[in-house]
Amino acid sequence: MSNETTRDSMEYDVVIVGAGPAGLAAAIRLKQLNADISIAVLEKGSEVGAHILSGAVIDPSGLDELLPEWREASDCPLTTQVNRDEFLMLGPAGGISIPNFLLPPLMNNHGNYIGSLGNVCRYLGQVAENLGVEIYPGFAAAALVFDDNGAVKGVQVGDMGIGRDGEPKSDYTPGIELHGKYTLLAEGARGSLSKIAIAKFGLDAHSDPQKYGIGIKEVWQIDPEKHKKGLIRHSFGWPLDNKTGGGSFIYHWGDNLVSVGFVVHLNYQNPYLSPFEELQRFKQHVLVRDIFVGAKRIEYGARAMTSGGLQSVPQLAFKGGALLGCAAGFMNVPRIKGSHTAIKSGILVAEAVANAIANGRERDQIAEIDEGFKKSAIAKELKLVRNAKPLWAKFGISLGTMLGGIDMWITTIFGGFSFFGTLRNNEADYAYLKPAADCKKIDYPKPDGKISFDRLSSVFISNTNHEENQPIHLQLLDTDLQKASEHDVFDGPSTRYCPAGVYEWVEENGTPKFVINAQNCVHCKTCDIKDPNQNINWTTPQGGEGPIYSSM
Repeated sequence: MSNETTRDSMEYDVVIVGAGPAGLAAAIRLKQLNADISIAVLEKGSEVGAHILSGAVIDPSGLDELLPEWREASDCPLTTQVNRDEFLMLGPAGGISIPNFLLPPLMNNHGNYIGSLGNVCRYLGQVAENLGVEIYPGFAAAALVFDDNGAVKGVQVGDMGIGRDGEPKSDYTPGIELHGKYTLLAEGARGSLSKIAIAKFGLDAHSDPQKYGIGIKEVWQIDPEKHKKGLIRHSFGWPLDNKTGGGSFIYHWGDNLVSVGFVVHLNYQNPYLSPFEELQRFKQHVLVRDIFVGAKRIEYGARAMTSGGLQSVPQLAFKGGALLGCAAGFMNVPRIKGSHTAIKSGILVAEAVANAIANGRERDQIAEIDEGFKKSAIAKELKLVRNAKPLWAKFGISLGTMLGGIDMWITTIFGGFSFFGTLRNNEADYAYLKPAADCKKIDYPKPDGKISFDRLSSVFISNTNHEENQPIHLQLLDTDLQKASEHDVFDGPSTRYCPAGVYEWVEENGTPKFVINAQNCVHCKTCDIKDPNQNINWTTPQGGEGPIYSSM
């Protein structure tokens, strides 16, 4: 489309991209501080919560700070408290239970809640709207808008009614621009606009490369006799090898519901590894399988998560706005938790923005945000676990986990001091992938259709939908490079790292052709992270498309 397209605009005090826990917390806190501040929240999902996926064992400290009376709310979505916490090291034929007293105190989950983060966001969205926040689900923020001084002026909503050929269709509607005194990016891990802001303003100039994992999750309705409401179980080890970071979770909650998931750190080396298949064979483990016998799988999804920790947090504030939540990388990886830090970051940023607006400022860089972060509970928590991920990467999972646990004990006891100092995250995840010739293929068992499944049947229950006649939102930057490297050198890892069957290599007239089935995309962003040449750029499709999660 031409850059000369005439666009309508709407003016607000604050524009927020993303109706996740960070964005909604920022909106709520802004209204708590000043009811007259005008706020627009854009959400690319068809409804608030539609694209939200998390484990989710939720540390309530963020909610306690934002909405102290949330437990008494009649529509409170969190009702299952953790009452039993298990941690296992698995082998192919069994496992060893790690006693809770050996785990660092911050790994204790008692007092936390099990539930759906999507439903928590629906609850927060209603709170925000009751306070006067305008939330626009189904509107994808497709581009940043800059003023004449180079500051972020707002965002442009994606055009609707563009054909696959890039030309307007009969129902073409140009996306409007939303302008604000400040624009807050709360898109989650690997946000498309956050990437642009980080690059334009050099926000990562003094931080390590961000690290990521992919979390793949299913929700099951199980036999009531097997349901142990309030039980959470984490494991590491099998089916991953000692060089590959990751692990599982199984959470019992709600009305005979079990959330089961598998996380694989995206610095893995073997291009034949498939995170989706790792979850499927994990469910067949002798200590796991019985939970799902006779049960019904009701939902599936996947999402990338940040895992670099404190070393990889970029500068938060830029001219005209700030990063918050997982867009900035506030996930506590050993705890597998980020919703509470996301909410706290929303509060922190909102307080700085409200103060700036009260003092007549706009579209400047709010230095108080970064200063406040350094003194915050978020930074303190991330400091205690800062060496866990680097130790796993350096020493392997078995020894790295033991050293990481010892380090977390030491940092907790001595207020952040570590004998290791602060270890670095030296390389981006895509750089770890080895050529296929140097790796062994992994023989994954065929799905049985009862406990293990294929990708396409899984995508079906994620309620994913994209109109086919629109530009492909997964942009391949160089077709020849994809053939020469991703296919010829790495043997097509995109066909395995994607949990939705988006990518295929097919033969066409005797030549391999790269096929992108964009309609299958569950918006996990793994391709944008793991492609060995950074040759795939994830952008937003038309607003309202993608998965529709109901209880993730």
